[in-house]
Amino acid sequence: MIELHYWTTPNGHKITIALEELGLPYRIVPVNISQGEQFRPGFLAIAPNNRIPAIIDHAPADGGAPIPIFESGAILEYLADKAGALLPRAPRERFAVLQWLHWQMGGLGPMAGQNHHFSVYAPERIPYATERYVKETGRLYGVLDRQLAGRDFVAGEFSIADIAIYPWIVPYQRQQQRLEDFPNVARWFAAMAARPSVIRAYEIAAQINTVPTVTEESKRHLFGQSAATASASTVQGRA
Repeated sequence: MIELHYWTTPNGHKITIALEELGLPYRIVPVNISQGEQFRPGFLAIAPNNRIPAIIDHAPADGGAPIPIFESGAILEYLADKAGALLPRAPRERFAVLQWLHWQMGGLGPMAGQNHHFSVYAPERIPYATERYVKETGRLYGVLDRQLAGRDFVAGEFSIADIAIYPWIVPYQRQQQRLEDFPNVARWFAAMAARPSVIRAYEIAAQINTVPTVTEESKRHLFGQSAATASASTVQGRA
């Protein structure tokens, strides 16, 4: 059984999609990040970066103690290897997938996240910052569009790379992007949206986060962290 510590964000959706696609048994432990639940000692013990998602595999392949894992990319790799699917073993095919997984983790996710922040959540509008991240998000959409030319999926066959990327394209309108400007992305996006695993993942999200709101208090939890608060959280986690 996989224990998934989760909230309804793009990084959280990656893991529910993967678990649904792979058919691995799991249960969800909601971590409401708008209420600061990511700073609870129990969660910090498995996710020291105080970010969702995180998992605990209570039945690891080696038969040993439960294995905790944080960081969505690492979780996707682990689950794919556990199930023997969505991440090839052969080096050429494996790294074709992993390079695009890391592209999402290091590029699309962080840039789109900053796009969301300065376009939607920032207390004051900073035109330079907004333009910077909107343009960089668009550039990354262009990279993805070129990669998808002549391919059904990012690395050829459906994989964890597609699962990682899709939830970050879902809010394309918030990111001030137009799918019609990226026809290959639009085609791929429609195919991804129609997958039963994707449909189920977003149905689960709607059942968990029934009143999605952003308040000044939630902004403090989401955006008000620093080295000092991280240190304090670490001390609490060890208490």
